[in-house]
Amino acid sequence: MQVTSGKVVDGQVILATELPEGTEVTVLAHDAEETFEADAELEAVLLESIAQGQRGERISAEELLREMRGRE
Repeated sequence: MQVTSGKVVDGQVILATELPEGTEVTVLAHDAEETFEADAELEAVLLESIAQGQRGERISAEELLREMRGRE
């Protein structure tokens, strides 16, 4: 799994990163009126996760799910 962002231009999503032809994607659109609150700890975790992705440090979805189950 890879996370990337993009922008809608003339009704089409233009991604910031190239993906291989045939890649299946899921689009989550930001709702301008929808917000959420993050405490300092969650914000730090999110920022570090983004930085890891930008450095190319990625894990599979399966590994992520294993890690999440281990924290329950």
